[in-house]
Amino acid sequence: MKLWQQVLIGLILGVISGIVLGEKAAGLKIFGTVFISLIKMVIVPLIFFALLSGITSMSGDGNFTRVGIKGFAAYILTAIFAVVIGLTAGIIFHPGAGVDLHMILETSGQAPAIATKTPPTISEFLIGLIPTNPINAMASDNFLQIIIFSIFTGITINLVGEKAKAVREVIASASQVCFRMIEIIIKLAPLGVFGFISWVIGTQGMDILEALAKLIVAVLAACAFQYIVFGLMILVFARISPFPFYRKILLTQSIAFATSSSKATLSTAMSQLQEKMGVSKTNSNFLLPLGVCINMDGTAIYLGICALFFAQAYGIDLTTQNYLMLVLTCTLGSIGAAGIPSGSIIFMGMVLTSVGLPIEGIGLILGVDRILDMVRTTINITGDSAITLIVDKTEGALDEKTYYSRKT
Repeated sequence: MKLWQQVLIGLILGVISGIVLGEKAAGLKIFGTVFISLIKMVIVPLIFFALLSGITSMSGDGNFTRVGIKGFAAYILTAIFAVVIGLTAGIIFHPGAGVDLHMILETSGQAPAIATKTPPTISEFLIGLIPTNPINAMASDNFLQIIIFSIFTGITINLVGEKAKAVREVIASASQVCFRMIEIIIKLAPLGVFGFISWVIGTQGMDILEALAKLIVAVLAACAFQYIVFGLMILVFARISPFPFYRKILLTQSIAFATSSSKATLSTAMSQLQEKMGVSKTNSNFLLPLGVCINMDGTAIYLGICALFFAQAYGIDLTTQNYLMLVLTCTLGSIGAAGIPSGSIIFMGMVLTSVGLPIEGIGLILGVDRILDMVRTTINITGDSAITLIVDKTEGALDEKTYYSRKT
C-alpha cells in the first residue's frame, strides 16, 4: 500500500476516533507529538546540508554564463512571486478562520513568547542575519542565520575549486543521509496524522475538516492563477503565443500529477521541450535540471498559504515585517525542498519558526498534503518548462516552426 493511501486511512481513522472518543482522544496525541519531534530532530542538519549541496553542485564550467544567470534569476523571481500569490490567497480565503489551535500554543509553551514578541527594526533585522556563532544558531533554531551561513560556506567552497572536491563529496553524502532520514520519518506520517486528527476532532469537533477544505480550495485557486501567470510570462517575455505551450505540456503535467515527482518527470519534460516545442538541447539540458533543483513555484505557494492558515488558526496577527520574512523563508524553503520527499512539510517548520509560530500543528495538514502535492508538482514542472522556453527564446535558439506546429 502506498504511503499516501496509508495517510488517508490514518486521517479517516483519526476522524472516527475523535468522534467516538471525544475528549478521551487527547491521549492519542502522543503519536502526532512523536512524529513532530522527529521532524524537529532533523530539520537543522537537513536545511544546512540541503542548501550546501545545492550551491556546491552548481560549480563547474558554464554554470555562471549568461544563460545560467538568466535562468537562475528567473527561477528566483518566479518563486518570490509565487509566495506572494500564496500569501494573497491565504488572506482572501482565510482558511484558518474558525479554527482554534491555542491549545497547541499552551502545550508547546510558546504562547507568551509570541504574545510579547516585538518586531525588530530594519537595522536589527539585517544585523541579526549574520551568525556570530553558527553552532549557537543551529542550537537555537535560528533558520535565517543557518541559511546565511550555508550560502556563505557553499559559495566559498565553490571559489576554492578543485581543492575542495573532498569537502564537496562529504556534503553530497551528508545531504543524502539527511534525505534518507526524512524518508524514514515520513513513513510514520500515517500515525502522526491519526494522532493529531483524533486529538483535534475530539477536542474541537468537525470544524477542522471545514478549515482543511478551505485550505485545499485556497491552494488550488492560487495554483490556477500561477498557471495563468506562466502563460502571460511567455506572451510578454518570449513574445510568442502561450497556447502551443499549454497544449504540448499536457503529457509532462500528467506524469508530474501521477508521480508527484519533478525529477521523475524531468526526462519527459526535456524530450517534450526539445522535440515538440523546438527548444534547443543545449539550453534545455542545462536550464531544466537547474529548475528542477531550485525552482518549486507550487511549493512556494503552498508554504505561503499554510503559514497564514496556522497564523489565523492560532489567532496571531502578522506584521509587515512578518510578511516580508515569510516571502524570504518561503522562497528559500521552496528552493531547499526541491527533490526532497515531502520536503515542503520539513521546510514548513523553518517558515513557521521564522515568524514565531509553533510547528506542532503541521500534523493537521498531512492528511491533505498528498492531494495537494500532486497539484504542486504539476505547477513546479510547468514553471521549470516555461522558464526554459522563455530563456531559450530570448537567446534566439527557439525553433518557432516546431513550436507552432500541431505536433503534440
